[in-house]
Amino acid sequence: MAENVDAITSLESVPDALRHKLTQALCDSRKMNHHFLNLLASKSPTEIRVLQLDQCGRCLPDYVLYATLNNLPNKLSALTNISIKGACRLSDAGLKALVTSASALRSINLGCCSLLTSDAIIILADKLGSVLKELYIDECFGIDAKSIFPALLNLQHLEVLSMSRSESVNNSFITQFVAVQGHKMKELVLADCTRLTDRAIKVIAESCPGLCAIDLTNVCKLTDASLGHLANGCETIRTMKFSCNTFSDEAVAAYLEARGGTLTELSLNHVDKVAHHTALSLAKHAMKLQSLDLSWCREMMDEALGLIVDSCLSLKMVKLFGCTQITNVFTHGHSNEYAKIVGLQESQILKNIVVPDLLPLRYSSV
Repeated sequence: MAENVDAITSLESVPDALRHKLTQALCDSRKMNHHFLNLLASKSPTEIRVLQLDQCGRCLPDYVLYATLNNLPNKLSALTNISIKGACRLSDAGLKALVTSASALRSINLGCCSLLTSDAIIILADKLGSVLKELYIDECFGIDAKSIFPALLNLQHLEVLSMSRSESVNNSFITQFVAVQGHKMKELVLADCTRLTDRAIKVIAESCPGLCAIDLTNVCKLTDASLGHLANGCETIRTMKFSCNTFSDEAVAAYLEARGGTLTELSLNHVDKVAHHTALSLAKHAMKLQSLDLSWCREMMDEALGLIVDSCLSLKMVKLFGCTQITNVFTHGHSNEYAKIVGLQESQILKNIVVPDLLPLRYSSV
């Protein structure tokens, strides 16, 4: 069906589960187009609550969106989650038309929507200020953090803010933002925001007591002091991503000793110094850990990895890409049959890759 999408004339009798698989297949193969989008919108369903069109790219310019919205009168009134990551032809005007039709939106992912400007966030605040809880604007290079600051403060119930690769995010922006919104924040994604320093992390730790997840991947100016701030201030973090930073083995171990007991997901990808101390702390304190990424951590040897995997019995996934030092002593020697090891030469990588579905809100009920 995906290979012959232009020949499909109706989806009226196609079950929802099959529509979902077909839509995902088209998006993954970059064959999603306005013809199929209009088929999805016409006649049924009578109500849409979740809409995921990631990588829809060229098929969603404003004129197609307007036509699709015309085919969906009143069907978007219950829409709570939408992801149109990669909609590179969507403009501020198109986004305004969309959120005007979907006034109940709680979560919106606009990552890599390259035509959007700061005005887009002002529009969101105006239309959805009293309901929006999750905002993802990763790699939206036309959006300036300073320009959208007043609009972000008007998002009264914001819990998740994702702004990875935003060159305009700096210490001043973070300090001012969390001073007002920090007590509500559950997740902050600041990967590749390379202007941030320990000062910003200290303010986050002091102002976000309910934070459950933080991504600090490649925030390259951070030092071990940041881990101390997070250990002292954020007691509820379940997902921690430290990847591509220069933290010491001792500092990571100390953080895990203090807060490892709450973690379910940890990424230390390319934190090159982690080794024996980190392994001991993980084995002793990370009993709830389900996902661990130690890719390119080449100081982590067979015995240390074996101790981690055999001690952390909740582990379901361990990623070890680039760990050429690991031998069969580990792969055939550990006793945790439930932990999938991904990234080593003999592991079946593609078999373990799961494309996530767009789910209801991460931290709140709809």
